Amino acid sequence: MKSIVFDLDGTLVDSAPDIQAAANRMLAAQGLDPLDLPTIISFVGNGLPKLVERVMRVRGLAPERHGELTQVTLDFYSRASADLTRPYPNVIKALETLSGAGFALGVCTNKPEAPARDILCALDIERFFGVVVGGDSLAVKKPDPAPLHRAFEALGHDARLYVGDSEIDAETAERAGVDFALFTEGYRKRPMEALTHAFRFDDFAALPGFAMQCA
Repeated sequence: MKSIVFDLDGTLVDSAPDIQAAANRMLAAQGLDPLDLPTIISFVGNGLPKLVERVMRVRGLAPERHGELTQVTLDFYSRASADLTRPYPNVIKALETLSGAGFALGVCTNKPEAPARDILCALDIERFFGVVVGGDSLAVKKPDPAPLHRAFEALGHDARLYVGDSEIDAETAERAGVDFALFTEGYRKRPMEALTHAFRFDDFAALPGFAMQCA
């Protein structure tokens, strides 16, 4: 049977509104104007430190404050990481179908592991996943393939599929040597045709059929 690992932000859940809220609370504490949701979405994908770096650059904050303001943003986010975050349509049904069919499921995200687990618990979907690898679980983040390898090693099975929404996810899967399924309704910035993928879908109702066909 196949192991399937999922990205989190922009794949399983639409988390950008809570990320925006945390970033804007940090900016407000500095006396600066907020950023709109499309701008925050354009910053998502490389982990929270990189997102904060991009926010700081746009608002002209001193680079040497990066560590401090990353922690401030993380603190705001950790207090309210699932207030506005919701699973994409049919995610829970797809996870129930895949889990019931015997697939081993995991998460590999560039979000820090603690808030990732908080979100999964708050949305009552952590129960589906045998492993959660976060952006701070190893010394490297995606697109380095090591976090994805870690997730698959924890799940076992030779047949492997990674599900994500972005250029980073596509590159990670390619570097890890695993098939990639592209969710097209997330936070992707490049055309879907530019990303190497075995399957693409805009509704999670379509994912179990593909996974079972390939298992």
